[in-house]
Amino acid sequence: MSTTDYIVNAVIVLLVLRQIRERRLDLRSLVLPLVLIAFAAHAYLHSLPTSGDSVALIAVLAAAGLTLGSLCALATRVRVAEDGVARARAGGAAAALWVAGVGSRLAFVLAASHGAGPAIAHFSAAHRIAPQGWVWGFVLMALGEALARLLILEVRALRATGALRRSQPLVPSV
Repeated sequence: MSTTDYIVNAVIVLLVLRQIRERRLDLRSLVLPLVLIAFAAHAYLHSLPTSGDSVALIAVLAAAGLTLGSLCALATRVRVAEDGVARARAGGAAAALWVAGVGSRLAFVLAASHGAGPAIAHFSAAHRIAPQGWVWGFVLMALGEALARLLILEVRALRATGALRRSQPLVPSV
């Protein structure tokens, strides 16, 4: 892991800690994470590997991220404040899910660089997984986790404030 990777993970952990305090769900709370997600995708995702089981690995890790993010969003309390603005506060379960995602990625990197590297290399060779397959998988896991949580919280905020009714379709009919 590079210094940049450690900094990115530290920022993610700080964002998690920030979520424990109640915060407004407004345009700023939507735009800043989307900018960070776009930056991370641009910085890490280059030339999608399609050899062997690389795509399957990427899909499994991305699905794990989407699942963790969705569960995290559902474990976050959303309420409408007196000013009519939705507010969210992550509880212990949401924080634990978020830390589990970050922790699993960090544990993989630490294991790979502290003895498990040959086993990972053997597994990768046996399944023809390109090194970039691991990068894409773990980055899409992190991005999926963040994006799923963000979008579900935004929908919950819109529903809570009445801006989006459950009877209204998300996609207008033609």
